[in-house]
Amino acid sequence: MDSKICEMFGIDVPILAFSHCRDVVVEVSKAGGLGVLGMARMSPERVREELRWIDEHIDGKPYGIDVLMPTTYTEAGDLKYDPERLFPREQLEFVRHMLDEAGVPQLPEAEAREIEKELVSQFNFTRDESMRMLEIAMEHPIKLIVNALGTPPAEIIERAHTRGIKIAALAGSPKHALKHKQAGCDFVIAVGTEAGGHTGSVTSMVLWPRIADAVAPLPVLGGGGVGRGRQMAAALALGCEGVWCGSIWLKTVQSEVVPEIKAKMFEAGSEDAVLTRSVTGKPCRTLRSSFTDAWDQPGAPSTLPAPLQAILWWGQGRTRVERARVKEFLTYPVGQLVGDMTEETSVRQVVQDMLSELVETKERLDRVLG
Repeated sequence: MDSKICEMFGIDVPILAFSHCRDVVVEVSKAGGLGVLGMARMSPERVREELRWIDEHIDGKPYGIDVLMPTTYTEAGDLKYDPERLFPREQLEFVRHMLDEAGVPQLPEAEAREIEKELVSQFNFTRDESMRMLEIAMEHPIKLIVNALGTPPAEIIERAHTRGIKIAALAGSPKHALKHKQAGCDFVIAVGTEAGGHTGSVTSMVLWPRIADAVAPLPVLGGGGVGRGRQMAAALALGCEGVWCGSIWLKTVQSEVVPEIKAKMFEAGSEDAVLTRSVTGKPCRTLRSSFTDAWDQPGAPSTLPAPLQAILWWGQGRTRVERARVKEFLTYPVGQLVGDMTEETSVRQVVQDMLSELVETKERLDRVLG
């Protein structure tokens, strides 16, 4: 395809795939797109292991990484593993009481702290933590670094460009996109509110052309609600040079999602992908659950700032919920596209289906427009 993104990375199709799963990253790159590994849930040791595995299996195809470097957050510091000191009593007791009342089994006392510590140690949300991840990543042949929260620091952009690595960042408004452009990003990812994970409040249909116009001639990828060829065609028609997809890969056999969560997604409608602060402390679209609902009820405490709310969920909620596989409490970041996800398929099939429908859409438009 004649796209600036294809030219930039030497790929066949301008489909960039965000995933926490190394298998998805490899399969998308092999299918002609570019896989991007999300590193927010990994310890330094895990990052080394994952990138080493990708290097060994991707056959020299390009790939990238995604990090979280928010401009605002609360520093957790060395208190991270001590919930009694780290969290306000109100929020801590709220989560514990919620799960107790629902009959979610407590973790074995002897294992509880070690399990909590291991899970929380995998979570990287602050700038310093992300910088450590980037140090490791730059030891590998990555071709792209994406910042999912805010404008990348100037020193990162400079170091990346020195190594021939492209830099991009997600934006939910033209104002943020312009900051990314002025900082030296190579392209911007315009993410509509339909997207899973951290997102804004403006729909893709409105956001994509506004950002494309604001940062022109800088290339823009359209993200948020993209999982089909018609949606890809819409992004191209609205001024984007390609698409950024995340949720659609969760339904694949290569996905990291456990079977219980995947089954819950297949039952969900688009309205079950809710925008909430309850899982990270920042607006994050995730699969609706009893946990997300509880924070919206009268009398619920306010959510904690990032990353404390995320640590609270991971350390006090997720540990118990996923150990027992309690369906009503299971959640995972996913976009409104979840309403179209009804059965399991493969990564390669998703790419092929997108391209086939893209061609069909072009042919239909050719007929309509004469």
